[in-house]
Amino acid sequence: MRPMLATKGVHVPSGDEWSHEVKWDGVRILADTADGRTRMWSRNENDVTVAWPELSDSPLGGRDLLVDGEVIALNARGLPDFRVLQDRMHNRNATTARRLSHEVPATFMVFDLLRLDGNDLTDQPLDRRRELLAGLDLADSTWQVPAAYDDGAMLFDATLQQGLEGIVSKRRSSRYTFGARSPHWLKFAHRHRLSYVVGGWRPQEGTTDRLAALLVGEPTPEGLLYRGRVGSGIGGKVGSMLGELLKPMERPDSPFADEVPRVDARGTHWVEPRIVVDVDTHGTGYDRLRQPSYQGVRHDLDAETLGANP
Repeated sequence: MRPMLATKGVHVPSGDEWSHEVKWDGVRILADTADGRTRMWSRNENDVTVAWPELSDSPLGGRDLLVDGEVIALNARGLPDFRVLQDRMHNRNATTARRLSHEVPATFMVFDLLRLDGNDLTDQPLDRRRELLAGLDLADSTWQVPAAYDDGAMLFDATLQQGLEGIVSKRRSSRYTFGARSPHWLKFAHRHRLSYVVGGWRPQEGTTDRLAALLVGEPTPEGLLYRGRVGSGIGGKVGSMLGELLKPMERPDSPFADEVPRVDARGTHWVEPRIVVDVDTHGTGYDRLRQPSYQGVRHDLDAETLGANP
């Protein structure tokens, strides 16, 4: 069984027929407790129970239930961050999983109840399912029930300011259909345009001189800290223009004050950190850009100005 998915929305809906929730940046999980045992299933129907030892015992003991939710973990800035879970989500070794559960503790954000005490609830409206879920009293456990809100515009603005991923708006009358991408669930992810300093460029695969991606960083009191590789939005005339701009600035070593991951550093042409570019990115408050897209060179800014005005 696969979870029901949301459709990408255009405008946050308003009105009494809609409820709104935080969009969590984690791993989607269905947890099924039957015959006294809880099994956790990924979005692709893989049994991932072993990966989450601190979550795989239902707080309700052996009570029969099926829930939908998101496993999350916090990054160094206190924000839910999918990348923090990378080592955990693919692990299938019980010993390693127990160690990682202490190093990277996770929480299961349960936002839907699909079966309870043998009763299938998928044909019940969302409001009824949420009412029953709230009544389970999962507080003070590794399973938590996140709040739902009536004001979607308010939640959208609040999550934007807090650097969260976005929101999901759900029709209160919606039924749950496994595997469907429902028009009754709408997702709204935040994107931000920010400025970064270029510290290197990567050539196109199979070439040495055709620019395909930029390595960018953020000026800080500790120096230029690496924030990621930007390839989307660069191609054709844009790549040629950037190549002509950056090639005269090449240097033998990295200008970044921290270590650039080997996968990004391999084959990179380092440059003097002078050029500032705008990047459209998914979410803020992360150490690495998420789904970045190149937007253009900022001829009105230089690295020193950017560092003085974070």
